[in-house]
Amino acid sequence: MADSYVRVRGAREHNLRTIDVDIPRDALVAFTGVSGSGKSSLAFGTLYAEAQRRYFESVAPYARRLIHQVGAPKVADITGLPPAVALEQRRSAPTSRSSVGTVTTLSNTLRMLFSRAGDYPAGTTERLDSDAFSPNTAAGACPECHGLGTVHRVTEDSLVPDPSLAVREGAIAAWPGAWQGKNLRDILAALGHDIDLPWRELPQSARDWILFTDEQPVVTVHPVRDVGRIQRPYQGQYMSAKRYVLHTFADSKSDTLRKRVQGFMVAEPCPVCAGRRLRPEALAVTFGGHDIATLAGMPLSALAELLRPTAARGEDEAAPTLARDLVARIEVLTELGLGYLSMDRPSPTLSAGELQRLRLATQLRSGLFGVVYVLDEPSAGLHPADTEALLTVLGRLKEAGNSLFVVEHDMDVVRHADWIVDIGPHAGEHGGRVLHSGPVAGLADAPDSATRRFLFATEPPTTRTPRTPAGLLTLRGATLHNLHGLDAAFPLGVFTAVTGVSGSGKSTLVTRVLAEAVREHLGAPDEASEASEAEAGPMARAQLTGADGLAAIDRLVRVDQKPIGRTPRSNLATYTGLFDSVRKVYAATDEARARGYTAGRFSFNVTSGRCETCQGEGFVAVELLFLPGTYAPCSACHGARYRPETLEITYRGRNIADVLAMTVDDAAVFLADIPAAARSLRTLKDVGLGYLRLGQPATELSGGEAQRIKLAAELQRARRGHTLYLLDEPTTGLHPADTDVLMRQLHGLVDAGNTVVVVEHDMGVVAGADHVIDLGPGGGAEGGRIVAEGAPAEVAAAAGSRTAPYLARRRARPEAS
Repeated sequence: MADSYVRVRGAREHNLRTIDVDIPRDALVAFTGVSGSGKSSLAFGTLYAEAQRRYFESVAPYARRLIHQVGAPKVADITGLPPAVALEQRRSAPTSRSSVGTVTTLSNTLRMLFSRAGDYPAGTTERLDSDAFSPNTAAGACPECHGLGTVHRVTEDSLVPDPSLAVREGAIAAWPGAWQGKNLRDILAALGHDIDLPWRELPQSARDWILFTDEQPVVTVHPVRDVGRIQRPYQGQYMSAKRYVLHTFADSKSDTLRKRVQGFMVAEPCPVCAGRRLRPEALAVTFGGHDIATLAGMPLSALAELLRPTAARGEDEAAPTLARDLVARIEVLTELGLGYLSMDRPSPTLSAGELQRLRLATQLRSGLFGVVYVLDEPSAGLHPADTEALLTVLGRLKEAGNSLFVVEHDMDVVRHADWIVDIGPHAGEHGGRVLHSGPVAGLADAPDSATRRFLFATEPPTTRTPRTPAGLLTLRGATLHNLHGLDAAFPLGVFTAVTGVSGSGKSTLVTRVLAEAVREHLGAPDEASEASEAEAGPMARAQLTGADGLAAIDRLVRVDQKPIGRTPRSNLATYTGLFDSVRKVYAATDEARARGYTAGRFSFNVTSGRCETCQGEGFVAVELLFLPGTYAPCSACHGARYRPETLEITYRGRNIADVLAMTVDDAAVFLADIPAAARSLRTLKDVGLGYLRLGQPATELSGGEAQRIKLAAELQRARRGHTLYLLDEPTTGLHPADTDVLMRQLHGLVDAGNTVVVVEHDMGVVAGADHVIDLGPGGGAEGGRIVAEGAPAEVAAAAGSRTAPYLARRRARPEAS
């Protein structure tokens, strides 16, 4: 009989300690262990990577040459390994043109339905091709907005925020600073405009010309310089504020400049297509009385209901056949808790968990069998109610004859597994061993396992008395997305968890409405956060009818899961600032001073010190043409990032590349007597990141790791005033043991007099909160309301809450903390 196991021998990828393990096929196998223990190195770095390598070996020589650049996983032998499909936690799709419809290919079928079976206007003789119904093709896109649905323009209010200022005083805030701005002001004066009169006192015709003219007159400017400086006249060409902003936004190579001018632009629906993205001839075609933009904007569950009568018709014509396919595929998405999404929802606005479930649903309909699906925390970002649906879908994939290798931290998912591979006992070099590989119940006999005590909880549940709030921050009439006139109150000086099923409005309430209200009150951008406007363009603003209690907040810190960088050049050493102090130490060595090396020489971003082959990244991009690109170690520096001369400088026997290769734990010992570095390293350890390497590329970090790096960067700062901390699902990607470490830090912030608000699905975290706000009852149009609020005990007993039964169960369980 054929061997039914995948047998791994001598795996030593990353921190794996030459491990041997046998894993059954045709089963749901959970890979568990603390963050950094090596479970992903085994599941993705070894098993999936080897399956991918074998696929490349079977195809064209050109593809084989590319995969040799990437390298093979470090493993002696793997037998019984079927073809593999990886479903990883990629943060977002590349552009806002990517949508739910394109990720799932549902939009292809919907376009075909309109092309073949749509109702065309009277007198139309020719049916449109399906491409004509896509806003991403030249045939379908609205010519005015190029299929984006929005146009960016400038207004007098956006270009001149303070009309009491004169032009000389900087009234036209959109203009550049320094010499270029002075030049434009001098040209205006030479053209005869009064640049010392307050803006609001200038005639409207003059204001319109200054801001919006397309003319570019050239005049002789006689500059006023400091005494003693040469004052030669020059020929200056005028450029209006509108022209400067639009030209800079379209053509500048500087992200900083583009981001700056974007702040002076307003986005509004395209006046030609009214935001519907398509040409008029495509929008004139209807199905069931609706055009394609209307159907693409419906929640998927509502779209399925609309198509059901057509799908129920028995004939084999185009309309029933295509409608049946759409309904069947939407049902899988609805089962996974995604029925609230619409087909036109841009991919960058989706969470990593939503994206992974979209791909999972697509795979379920693919009809593959005999495949290993390697999944990266499929329960991430899921409410416990949605996790139950996920388990049903995973079960159907297994029943179809596939194997499921799942890296997972949710103990409810792990309990449903047929087999468990637990890696540990700790992270980094203190992990990488197989502590148990066998049926789930057998983990009870693995004394070194950090997973065991959470899977088989035996201690009595712990409860904590909720803290007494120091005040109340109240929002009235919050309106954004699926929130419509919502009133919400956040107690100050306590730990608040905001809960609800996917799409209920949690992130909208916390990271948009609450954050924008506090940010506007403070009159400054929030710290420790990248503005998402840079990726998705200007977004709809939250509307409020009123807010109270904002005066108690001195500072806002939003800690999200966006990457800390998009290339291997970014890493935690540079992000937290600790690398600055390390470079100064190397520059202060006798040998460096003798050679005239400054701290800049030890930066991998500076030409003098870095390896020029990889530009200091340590990796080179490898384009795989028909597959996603990847990175391979640089052939010149082998990943060290630096020139050989730079690496000749040592401190305590280690060069600068050796320090970047150290884990946080090792570096904390090596750099213990350098205060600035030691403080950063201590906070990284405090949030459970001691296993990460200082130079670990940002491209290798999970969303949860990126979020904890941001939190560590914030914790190392001196505290001041009352800070409001907002975190969106901070436990994503964390083993329960790591969650305990993180929660100690967050509760410590509250004990220090601050307020912490988290959007969270982990019922252990919710059970340990002081206050809970539960949104729902469903997602999308079925959500956006507060269904329960109060202490965890009160919410656990609330009727009509989808969260209540899971919170009650967790409070009764020993794992609650």
